[in-house]
Formats: sequence, C-alpha cells, structure tokens
Amino acid sequence: MTRITVVNPNTSAELTDAIVVAAQQVSGPDVTVRGVHPADGVPSVESHAEEAIAAVGVLAQVREHQEHTDAYVVACFGDTGVQAAREVATCPVVGMTEAALQTACLIAHRFVVITLPARTVAHSDRVIRALGLEHRCSVVAVDVPVADLVGGSTHLLEAFTDAARTAMVEDGAEAVVLGCAGLADLVGPLSRVLGIPVVDGVAAAVGIATGLVAMGLNTSRANTFAAVELP
Repeated sequence: MTRITVVNPNTSAELTDAIVVAAQQVSGPDVTVRGVHPADGVPSVESHAEEAIAAVGVLAQVREHQEHTDAYVVACFGDTGVQAAREVATCPVVGMTEAALQTACLIAHRFVVITLPARTVAHSDRVIRALGLEHRCSVVAVDVPVADLVGGSTHLLEAFTDAARTAMVEDGAEAVVLGCAGLADLVGPLSRVLGIPVVDGVAAAVGIATGLVAMGLNTSRANTFAAVELP
C-alpha cells in the first residue's frame, strides 16, 4: 500500500478536506491519501509574505508525518516550500504546480494556467520559468480570493470559461491548467464547455508521486537536495 500525504500549506481544514476528496478520486486501490495542514499560519497563500509563513508550516508537516508517508504532495500553486521540503523529507516531494505543468506538456503544445487571485500570477511565473516553459505557457488570473473556494468552485465556471477562451484565441492554448488547489470540481464542467483537456495539479501530483514510489525513486542527495538537519 502506497501512502500519500497531501500537505495543504494554509490552515483551512475545509480546503484540506476538499483537496483530499479530489486526490482520492484519482488514486488507485493500493494508494491511501490523507490530508494535513498547519495548525498555525495563514488561512490562504495569496502573497509572498504569506507564502514564506506557509513554507514553514509545510516543513513542520513533512517532519511530523515522515514515519507514515511514502511520498508527499504539496497542494499550493507556486509549490510553496517544496524545495525546502525535499531537503528534509525521507521520501519524494511533489509540488502540484510542477506536476500540473509537466502533465500539460504531455498532452498539449501550448496551454494556459488560470490562477487566482491576480497577485499570485508571479507565483505561477516562478515555476514556469524554472521549468523553461515560457514559450509554451501563458498565465491569466480570475481575481477572486482563495476563500471563495470553500464549499466548491463551480460558481467560477463562467469566469474560468471566459479566461480560457480568450487564451485559446490569443495565445493558442490547447489545454488548461487550474492554478489553485481546491478547483478540482471545475475539471469536468470546464473541459466539457471548452472541448480541451483541463489539468488539476493535485490529481497530477498524486499520480506522479505514486509512480515515483512504484519505481523506487527518491530525491537525489548528490548535491542540491542533500539532506539537512533542522533544529
């Protein structure tokens, strides 16, 4: 049995529960998924300052759950704390952003990230640049707070549809990456309306994390992610 721990970097139990439900829908019968989040920190990650605080929470959750985890998924677009978590985790750590972008590369030549709120575009840009995907990916935002996702995200279908259609016309987007955890319930409706693939980063990350465990692959300790001991 492969044990995946999904870390929600913010303190919202409601969003953690929604993320776990989405993850469980794509996990296989031999995979268990549980969700965790910091007890203290920020209710959402919508700024660089909040991201710095949330990254500390990610590290704390990784350290706390090592014994009962085969791989971690960090469920925050921008991959909050992922690089640091790879240094302290004893198993693979997969960020939802990198997983979503790499998955989109396999199914489309060009694609668009639709994120929220508008000020977090920089967080998406950072990961896109790190992967060298600027020539294949554009980023747009629906300017609503993450708190609007509590209870579901289908009320944002029209806004996401409009943003995607604009990207399809202006940027040649052939697929959509949902740029926030907690948007999984938009995958079906949005793909039906648009007629193109829609990628949920949490689902992509769970699949990749499970595959890494099955292949016996862990983070390289050769140099960049050499293990560190924290106080």
